[in-house]
Amino acid sequence: MKRKKNQMTMTPRGSKSSAGESWYTLRAKARGVVDLMLCGDIGAWGITANQFARDLKALGDVSQINLHIHSPGGDVFEGMAMYNLLKAHPARIEGFVDGLAASMGSVILMACDTISMPENAMIMVHKPWGIQGGDAEDLRRYADLLDKVEDSLVMAYVAKTGKTADEIHALLKDETWMNGTEAVVAGFADTVIEPIKAAAHINSNRMQEFTNMPEAFKKLWEPRGSTTPPAPAPTPAPAPAPAPAGSVLTPDQIRAQVMLEDTERRTAITAAFGLGGFSVPHAELLNTCLADMNCGVEMAREKLLVALGKDTTPTGGSTPRHPGHVSNGNLVGDSVRASLVSRTGQGEIQKDNAYNYMSLRELARASLQDRGILVATLAPMQMVGMAFTHDTSDFGNILVDIAAASVLQGWEEAEETFHLWTKTGRLSDFKTAKRVGMGEFPSLREVRPGAEYKYITTGDRGETIRLATYGELFSITRQAILNDDLDQLTTIPKRMGEAARGTIGDLVYDTLINNENLSDSKKLFDASRKNLFTGAGSALSIESLSKAKTAMALQKNQTEGGKARTLNIRPGFVLVPVALEDKAKQLIRSASVPGAETNAGIDNPIRNFAEVIAEPRLDDNSSTAWYLAAKKGSDTIEVAYLDGVELPYLEQQNGFTNDGVISKVRIDAGVAPLDSRGLNKSNGA
Repeated sequence: MKRKKNQMTMTPRGSKSSAGESWYTLRAKARGVVDLMLCGDIGAWGITANQFARDLKALGDVSQINLHIHSPGGDVFEGMAMYNLLKAHPARIEGFVDGLAASMGSVILMACDTISMPENAMIMVHKPWGIQGGDAEDLRRYADLLDKVEDSLVMAYVAKTGKTADEIHALLKDETWMNGTEAVVAGFADTVIEPIKAAAHINSNRMQEFTNMPEAFKKLWEPRGSTTPPAPAPTPAPAPAPAPAGSVLTPDQIRAQVMLEDTERRTAITAAFGLGGFSVPHAELLNTCLADMNCGVEMAREKLLVALGKDTTPTGGSTPRHPGHVSNGNLVGDSVRASLVSRTGQGEIQKDNAYNYMSLRELARASLQDRGILVATLAPMQMVGMAFTHDTSDFGNILVDIAAASVLQGWEEAEETFHLWTKTGRLSDFKTAKRVGMGEFPSLREVRPGAEYKYITTGDRGETIRLATYGELFSITRQAILNDDLDQLTTIPKRMGEAARGTIGDLVYDTLINNENLSDSKKLFDASRKNLFTGAGSALSIESLSKAKTAMALQKNQTEGGKARTLNIRPGFVLVPVALEDKAKQLIRSASVPGAETNAGIDNPIRNFAEVIAEPRLDDNSSTAWYLAAKKGSDTIEVAYLDGVELPYLEQQNGFTNDGVISKVRIDAGVAPLDSRGLNKSNGA
């Protein structure tokens, strides 16, 4: 098969050089300004985009990057990583084409905010290419990979130029060369500057692969000077070692030898991926390395360390695309969070999130590795422990946030009834507070013309209420992460939320059932208060309900001297044990009274006068006793929360002393009766 030229290689072809040589140079120019020189084959000499990321970070706060490019291109994935790093950087990026921005060099150039280039400098764009061996299926898969790579390059060009994807595809197909003016017209550059006299030499065989290079541009590579220096003696290429006599290989033997070497290469690469458990989560990268006959095991290991989690598909807008869901700029953290939200059922799956369906172990690794932290040499327990404690990782915080959402879900879904009829209050601290009940104020006094208004006397009477703290601990361990135990994030915290709300319910109904003394030393329910009914007549019936309703309406305010005022309190709820639920609903909701003949015309006098609430805690005390409560917001039983926060919240502790994250579920609440006149009780028969 004839090798096609004028295509972009997918692996670096730069020759080995002396130690310290690099295809880029970063240099601080002034305060907040950095010069970035990109010259030569991108990805050559073992210098990776990962190293570039570390070097850029080491410079600290940078407000402007001056990018100078003179490159024939290079490795696609290293180039895309560099493109994304520059696109995501907050600094303003000024681009300059010093001679040539070809192939992958032109893609990196597209990350600049503005691009300036001389008239006689060149930008070149073309289709990616590579070498693949194998059967027909291998070739088809490789062709599909090349198409995906081309699509990623097209989007980078589209984002800068504003051209359509079809227009860019046409330019790539033709291996398009553009000088300064042509690049500005096409949208690949913004400004034309003074022409260059000569371009610096690029020691790369890649220049020989370009077939459409303009002749005028080739002259820029010729040496210039007052005298013509003597031509250096050419270094003869090493002649191939002659085959020993009688050992000439046949075509079949050559083919077998090549296949054997490729099999050994593929086996070594597969083993390198499998050693760290990367074969499944990074299968695409593995297939890419296997497909490239020029990719040895060392290069595969390097790509594994560099390209994990890196995006190769930028967006068409100003915001760079990342392999994951992005909401606030924390690319890795938001992607990990979105993956867990979808796996735990707390939100919808984000189709563009590359972390979807990853296990907790894989997400812990991504929280470190995709932020540039080397974890390949760590044992699984060490790696997960670092994910919890490293200052760069927010893995522990994300887990706690997911657990907190589960706690709130449990709180909201808890089958509780107390909140339907109790009064909600607010306290600012844990001190004992007093509440003034209904009817404590007498009728307003008449103020005669010219007379002064008088102050009302409230007295010292009032019911007390005080906050208390209720909570429990639970942990998210490293073992749970390795086991991918989502119950630690969902079921257990949800049960904690249900327990938190159940605790408040216990306090409310204990107050109702235990019938403790109020501030006047009388029980909450007492015959002298006209809110307690006993005997056979207290059994649930239309008559007993009517009697209790009337007694509540006739309650009077408590005054010292003067005439008491009737409060006319109307019931809002009938609280019954579950054993009486059906009977209570029948009595209250029926249009007629029990025992009356059909169409007798006898209306139910208490029809729909109150809402029925069945509570199983009442059954535990009595299956016959029932209660009336005034409408919600009245002075019945108050549930007060610290600063009005009605939801439980989590506090977390992580670090060296605990094997994961310990979370505390806490709620600060207080429950107390406010007034006896908004409640009455019937013991039943």
